[in-house]
Amino acid sequence: MEAISIANQTTTGFVLLGFYNIPELHLLFFIVFTVVYASIIIGNMLIIVAVVSSQKLHTPMYFFLANLSLLEILYTSTVLPKMLEGFLKEAVISVAGCLLQFFTFGSLATVECFLLAVMAYDRYLAICYPLQYQLLMGPRWCLGLVVTAWLSGFIVDGFVVALMSQLRFCGPNHIDHFYCDFMPLVELACSDPRVAQVTTIILSVVCLTVPFGLILTSYARILVAVLRIPAGASRRKAFSICSSHLAVVSTFYGTLMALYIAPSAVHYQLLSKVFALLYTVVTPMFNPVIYTLRNKEVHQTLWKLLYNKQTN
Repeated sequence: MEAISIANQTTTGFVLLGFYNIPELHLLFFIVFTVVYASIIIGNMLIIVAVVSSQKLHTPMYFFLANLSLLEILYTSTVLPKMLEGFLKEAVISVAGCLLQFFTFGSLATVECFLLAVMAYDRYLAICYPLQYQLLMGPRWCLGLVVTAWLSGFIVDGFVVALMSQLRFCGPNHIDHFYCDFMPLVELACSDPRVAQVTTIILSVVCLTVPFGLILTSYARILVAVLRIPAGASRRKAFSICSSHLAVVSTFYGTLMALYIAPSAVHYQLLSKVFALLYTVVTPMFNPVIYTLRNKEVHQTLWKLLYNKQTN
């Protein structure tokens, strides 16, 4: 009878185990990831400030880039604070808090999929239709694409979380991850999770492959158009602009597809956490570097802001 009462007990919270199996490195991890988190916030905030403050950067490409930077700040802020807490003490999170974290993180990841596709489409129009670009990518159309990307992400994951909220958790409450991810959470459910699993797999495939297909199509057409340009500064500039976006796309989509479309390829739990770190920490940290490393306009804007602040 006692076993039955325990089995029927509703779980009120979860413990995020994180990297519990290497406690001797927790202090080092806390310091490293605190620095990383700060660099993500500062780097992406600098891009947003540069885009907002400079009239020269009020173009579709930089508008999308500012949205991506805001997305990265929110994205990492959903996961990293709890992960840092886990390095210092036991990271406890309520069921409602866990579902909220899953919803926010999943929604923002989906938004990034759509936003990266929008950015690829923007580059396609800029390179393949330079004369009609201003007309094709007007302010209202830009705003509409961004709003659609943000709304789509939250609507899709809202549907998944609605199904997840119907699950009952009454057994073990230890999640072997550093945030509330879908598979570790579903494994703890006492009720049948098959509807939520099938729905999530279908939506994940759609939300990953459709934007990824649009990105591949855009860059295939860009490649054809660029190869027609005589070798010189114009071709180098086109490749330079596109290579930054492709570097981000490769890291982000590569790890997401490995985890959510082909999870059997990442069956080892520690490896799964490392893959998760790539798109939760590494990509947001390198986005500002990748997009601004060879971008003279952003450099000039940031130097002007710094110079004006010093002279004032």
